[in-house]
Amino acid sequence: MSARLFLKKIKIFNFLILSMLVQFSFGQDLRFLNDIDVKQEKLVYLRDSVRFTVKGKIPIESVMTPRNPQMKLVWKSETDSINFGMLSLKKNLSDYAVEKDFKIPFKPWMESAVLEARFFQGKKASNQPYEIKILRKGVDTTPFLAKIGRVVPDEQIPTVGLAIPVGVTGREAVRNREFQFFFNPGESNYLKNSSNESVFEDMTSFLTENPAIVSVKITGLQSPEQREGRSSRLGMDRATSIKSEIVKRNLLLRDSIIQVSSRWNDWFDLRLLLRDFPELSTSKKDSYYAILMNGEDFLTQQEQLRSINGFDQLSRQLFPKLRVAKVEIIAKPGSGLGTEKTAILRQELEENIATSKLSFLDWAIAGETAPRLEEKARIYSKMTTLFRSPLPYNNLGLVRMREAQRTLDRDVQENLWNEAEWLLQQAIKLENNPYSLHNLGQIYALKGNYWEAYKYLSGASVLTRDPEFLMINESLRGALDILRGDYKLATLRYDYAFTDPADFFNKGLAYFLAGNYGEASLAFEESVIRSRDFGYGYYGLALVAINSGQKEVAMIQLEKAVAANESLYLKALIDPNFDELRGIPEFFQILRRSK
Repeated sequence: MSARLFLKKIKIFNFLILSMLVQFSFGQDLRFLNDIDVKQEKLVYLRDSVRFTVKGKIPIESVMTPRNPQMKLVWKSETDSINFGMLSLKKNLSDYAVEKDFKIPFKPWMESAVLEARFFQGKKASNQPYEIKILRKGVDTTPFLAKIGRVVPDEQIPTVGLAIPVGVTGREAVRNREFQFFFNPGESNYLKNSSNESVFEDMTSFLTENPAIVSVKITGLQSPEQREGRSSRLGMDRATSIKSEIVKRNLLLRDSIIQVSSRWNDWFDLRLLLRDFPELSTSKKDSYYAILMNGEDFLTQQEQLRSINGFDQLSRQLFPKLRVAKVEIIAKPGSGLGTEKTAILRQELEENIATSKLSFLDWAIAGETAPRLEEKARIYSKMTTLFRSPLPYNNLGLVRMREAQRTLDRDVQENLWNEAEWLLQQAIKLENNPYSLHNLGQIYALKGNYWEAYKYLSGASVLTRDPEFLMINESLRGALDILRGDYKLATLRYDYAFTDPADFFNKGLAYFLAGNYGEASLAFEESVIRSRDFGYGYYGLALVAINSGQKEVAMIQLEKAVAANESLYLKALIDPNFDELRGIPEFFQILRRSK
């Protein structure tokens, strides 16, 4: 666990202690502040601020008429507070009335703060209030879930920024392919038939074109058919069998990169098959999805599925397709620089030269395909002295951006961002290009300067019609729309064929905040399909469920989210969306069990 995550845990533990005290205070009988409240159901972050209205009446009765009544408003957390001072009370015949609007610039400490009213009375001034009422606790900061490339402790480091590619080769682009190997019923031995051998031929071609391997994941599945037997090991045995076959064929330079897992008693893969099954109408698919997403256990869902007319025929068509092992490979194209040119490159990197024996294209390819950031930096830095082009400045700036992603030292990070900004501005001076504008927008987004980031991204979007560039650029613009409170506009940014689970999560978040829970659920589900380990798709489904009154489903989705991602465990503990769940004893049991 990272140090930052540990410190956050301490703060949240203190917040939970405070929350228990809050629950106690809600149960107290109040003589004067009982009618004082906040108009809004919860405090919500919107467009850089939190807005709320305090309203109510303090009663005047013959037996308990307050003398010299005063009411103070205080917003406090473990580390910070705001004292709003005494609020103006208007005396009426039977009460003192108060109503005041507030718009407060948001600060991170407010997320775990409590807003309380304090009542004073009597002729003598006193620091001790006569009554205290907790009006609201926490702030709904759901927009901050938007993924903009910021590093989160214990999560995979996001890849940020765009390199100016060499011509149209696109060597920076990551390729993602899935290969499926089928098995006989109940068996895990590799089936050497024409179908599986053809899959290996496709895999070999893919790896030849894309030798720079990023990851290899093998997932063994098991069909619910009776012929598959009841052993929970079958899926794992199938995955192990395919791994052995890959190793035997020497398809990878490093076998240690292969990750092996399995799924059993899980309808996840059936949902994938249903999504692409053309023989089912949309309404029929919805009937199946309603069961598969209802949060019941596997066997209960199986009985419910069997009650749907036509399921027997469907299962005969689809269940055999679950006797598989899936191999997902993420890789990049290889270098086009030969041995002789590579030797010249190494030599010239060490020399103080004014001209090079290699062409600009040779240098650009070398920088693009260099495996380590340090090596890329050396090549691009040398290029700035040899060639007058925006490419080395932009791509060196990108290297600094990605180095900043890999440090926890805030000062080092700021220095790297500043250097990257200078390099990107130099690139723009040489040629106003969309890549450098996008990268500047990304830096400002990471710094929290969302408006400045938005201007650069908007400028980048009008300089190219390249669909891959626009998809990445619009995705980041959509995330900024979410943070800026323009939720409906954000939904328009995600009309692209994304593959990244973070993009689908942002799309779902935009629809959720815009109030379109149906589209939000579809996008969150797609995020889960792309990566169950990401966790945020499950969290999004939990948000939809709790705001649709489905507490049990919300608990199930939260359990999955927390099991996948510890930072979501911390978020769930203080998220006001789940306040009513925190009153259920099983809530904390589920979260602890999932960690």
